[in-house]
Amino acid sequence: MSPKYAIGIDFGTESGRALLVDVADGREIATAVYEYANGVIDEALPESGVRLEPDWALQDPDDYIRTIQQTVPAVLQESGVSPDDVIGIGIDFTACTMLPTTADGTPLARLPQFRNRPHAWVKLWKHHAAQPEADLINQVARERGEPWLDLYGGKISSEWFFSKALQILHEDPEIYHAADRLIEAADWVIWQLTGRETRNACTAGYKAIWQKGEGFPSRDYFAALHPEFADIVDTKMSREIMPLGARAGGLTEEAARWTGLRPGTAVAVANVDAHVTVPAAQATEPGIMTIIMGTSNCHMVLGTERVKVPGMCGVVEDGIVPGYYGYEAGQSGVGDIFAWFVDHAVPPVYHEEARRRGVNLHKLLEEEAARQKPGQHGLLALDWWNGNRSTLVDAELSGLLVGATLATTAPDIYRALLESTAYGTREIIEAFTRNGVPVNRIVAAGGLPDRNPLLMQIYADVTNREFRVVRSALAGALGAAMHGAVAAGPEAGGYADIFEASRRMGGLKDVVYRPIPEHVAVYDRLYADYSTLYDYFGRGHNDVMKRLRALRREVLTGSGESAS
Repeated sequence: MSPKYAIGIDFGTESGRALLVDVADGREIATAVYEYANGVIDEALPESGVRLEPDWALQDPDDYIRTIQQTVPAVLQESGVSPDDVIGIGIDFTACTMLPTTADGTPLARLPQFRNRPHAWVKLWKHHAAQPEADLINQVARERGEPWLDLYGGKISSEWFFSKALQILHEDPEIYHAADRLIEAADWVIWQLTGRETRNACTAGYKAIWQKGEGFPSRDYFAALHPEFADIVDTKMSREIMPLGARAGGLTEEAARWTGLRPGTAVAVANVDAHVTVPAAQATEPGIMTIIMGTSNCHMVLGTERVKVPGMCGVVEDGIVPGYYGYEAGQSGVGDIFAWFVDHAVPPVYHEEARRRGVNLHKLLEEEAARQKPGQHGLLALDWWNGNRSTLVDAELSGLLVGATLATTAPDIYRALLESTAYGTREIIEAFTRNGVPVNRIVAAGGLPDRNPLLMQIYADVTNREFRVVRSALAGALGAAMHGAVAAGPEAGGYADIFEASRRMGGLKDVVYRPIPEHVAVYDRLYADYSTLYDYFGRGHNDVMKRLRALRREVLTGSGESAS
């Protein structure tokens, strides 16, 4: 019997990647990347040039189709694998990334009459312009005593589904009413592959306030937000939520032509990039935290009970794997922070040195920063350059650097920024453990663990915990492929459940980052000061960050430099 294969497609922030794996052992056979033609749209719409206001982040849905068309044929060609031997396909996606469509799934952004309207486009996960809507959602929920609010850490984020949907209704009601469907991009891609609209339990649970056995918030609650919002679930969404690993359908004839695969090939229900990584990390039992480290950080851990953790992103039964409560927390900016600093704040001398040595700036700064002892640079930073996802759930917060002098160098600041994200992770770990969700082991995944060993050692030192690293550098795509194998089922050569797929296809590297006791002692002192700043600027003692952002919006909008 010939080997069987599955394909996972990871739709990221800047690009999409397909991974072809051997179902027997998770061996990675071929991979291909498509860089989105329109990338992250955060300044102006393509073609029309319509300017966007601050905190907007959009995407072009056709970049997702191009990803499928470009990458899947490429991995088949590179590997020489027959389409007959590919038994399943799965995808993972950034979330909440959502878009309005017509009844047949046509994105409103494709329609000529709406192409120059920002609200017709995909709202990427890091679209933070819906903060006023998130504030209203939280205020009304507290006033009504909505019981579901505590299951999301006490606050719904501006990044999430109903915040973004309500922003559309508030700011462009014509688009809202023209949208027959409002849908996660993950589910939209599955719709394009199978011809069937489905909604997955992961995005519904963590990003759209759905709970197994309880459903969505009530019609009365939505009506209290806006009378025309009352029936959003029944008119623009769906109450039929499919479990992870289920078969969403088979590839349509058109999707088969896009991919080079056989029509009818099993397609798994969509998943989220962070959550789908857990089985790839073999973290499918309680007490193992998987931290997906990339442009942002996502922290996933399983539990046997549903408890309330202030500031978490959510707890959803069967939201990560069946049979357990899946907990999520996260940091809105990590790799993005380091990239911002390298792109905008590093003096020419370091650029010249990097060119001379033939290394990139990140590597150069990491090497320089690694020569320092903890505390040597005299700096402390808050990791809110892209807002705070957990535990404050506030996109209006911003970055802070304390202790800089005329002697401060670029490597000093780079290391302080690395450390700040480790402090943010420690805050999240301690929030879970304080509230009865054990964190006994930690596994890191994503792009950063492989590229930045200094960062991993800092995380071990700051948290005083060992860090293991997932074997695959493409753990999201691998997890998606696992779900594709489960959707195909044992009769096709796949698996009966994600636990078996995880045991056979997942794995960890041998490397272990262990805390260094003398470093831990210094970081404990620095973390205490971080916590003081965290409370002072994050819990209402000093709202200067929000006042500055409000003034920025006022000046930009008043000058006519932006348009909604």
